[in-house]
Amino acid sequence: MGHKFAEIAFTPVIREMQAEMGSRSFYAEMDRGQDYNHQLTAKESTFITARDSFYMASVTETGWPYIQHRGGEQGFVKVLDEGRIGFADYTGNRQYVSTGNFTHNNRVALFFMDYANRRRLKLLGRVQIVPLDDQHTLAQLVDESTAVQVERGFVIEVEAFDWNCPQHITPRFTAEQVESLVTPLKAENERLHAHYQADAELRLDHGELALEITGMRQLTPRIRSFELRDPNGHELPPFQAGAHLEVPVRLDNGEIGSRHYSISSDPNNLSRYEIAVLREDKGRGGSRALHRQYQLGMQLLSSLPKGHFTLHDDQRPAVLIAGGIGITPLKAMVHQLQARGAGFHLHYLGRSKQEMAFVEVLEQSIPDHVSLYPTDQGKRLDLEPLLRALPAESVVYVCGPARLIDAVNAMAEQLKIPSERIRFERFSAESSAEDKSFEVTLAQSGQVIKVPADKSPLDALLDAGVDMPYSCKSGNCRTCAVKVLDGDVIHRDAVLTDDERNTEQLFCPCVSRALGDTLTLDI
Repeated sequence: MGHKFAEIAFTPVIREMQAEMGSRSFYAEMDRGQDYNHQLTAKESTFITARDSFYMASVTETGWPYIQHRGGEQGFVKVLDEGRIGFADYTGNRQYVSTGNFTHNNRVALFFMDYANRRRLKLLGRVQIVPLDDQHTLAQLVDESTAVQVERGFVIEVEAFDWNCPQHITPRFTAEQVESLVTPLKAENERLHAHYQADAELRLDHGELALEITGMRQLTPRIRSFELRDPNGHELPPFQAGAHLEVPVRLDNGEIGSRHYSISSDPNNLSRYEIAVLREDKGRGGSRALHRQYQLGMQLLSSLPKGHFTLHDDQRPAVLIAGGIGITPLKAMVHQLQARGAGFHLHYLGRSKQEMAFVEVLEQSIPDHVSLYPTDQGKRLDLEPLLRALPAESVVYVCGPARLIDAVNAMAEQLKIPSERIRFERFSAESSAEDKSFEVTLAQSGQVIKVPADKSPLDALLDAGVDMPYSCKSGNCRTCAVKVLDGDVIHRDAVLTDDERNTEQLFCPCVSRALGDTLTLDI
């Protein structure tokens, strides 16, 4: 016959109604194949024993159905085998009406409900009443922990069952279920409350500028901008386009660290600064922590704006090339170039427009001065014709991934464009799979420090307790620059001039490395 529940429940009149309502073809599939849904599997057994109540319908002598709700401890309904379930009837919870009905008609229908997970098991069967003198059967139905007197038992021979779809089951929860769901949320809320109470203010030890977070915007799925103002409403210190702020952040180890972010707002509007932060999920943790911690109203003590990637101060035209989050300093340059009336064009590259911050505002404010190159649309920037067509006096500014900066520098060198006309900023220290370990000798103390392949010389010096000045850690500021007394250097900074590298023998240990096995520094 197939589905045993359908065999019992779908009487001729029910089948006629199914046909009338257009659903008969769906239910007809239940009539085919071997008999099924009449023997309990592990799925039904587990579900039944996890319940602490059920609804039970019996038939009265007058033909009326009688529905009763029966409750108990979780698992009070016992699964005896694949074809039988049962439960005990205790003093104080006597099933008089149902028991009487079963004496003349042993048919029964049960609903087992799991409201929290929106599941329902319907079961049809025939009841056998177990008297007190049948101790063997009653022993299988009684919980040992129950001290109440047993009056009888019920064993139900399963004839059919069916699971219902959850569409119209309203979720309901017991007090215990609510508590189990709410308890971890309360703990997390308390943790976050304590965390943000502790970090209502973050301060750099060398911070000079008090700021308050007065606005936040999610620019892309991973880029969030923060509006920063003076806590007392005063005008902020002036800055040059391309400048950055060093802001405090509590790292995962609990320490207060710092990160550098370019100011992307208009240098002519000193009522606020804006920084935009890309959440680097595989980074060192600073951007993740900042996204998690920075909240409206939080007070910061940051550095004053620092400018190492600044715009030229005359009327020469500018070509701006931004890759990804590298748009942030160049956006400020757009504001400043517009204000002075200088010629410029912005070339903006990204994976997709959805991941490119400030796209809409740039398209609206400078539609004739911006070209977009979203990779997902198959658009690519061809550097050779762009750089070959540069006016002789123009200056190129590049900010973005290392491969973009390297490609621009390589093409400029190939076209013999003077290096002073190509200005760039890296957001992170450049590394290479070919990096190898080497030793640094400090000339003034004679100390020798091992620099691993995966660590910068600056970090190795700091780990060894050497008191070194530093700031950006990305080769943009020259704060950590030191003189090399012996050894050849692979220069990877973006700030030292050829004269500083070759004549003054300076190198930036935050990004640069030894070409050979040793370097001797004037420290």
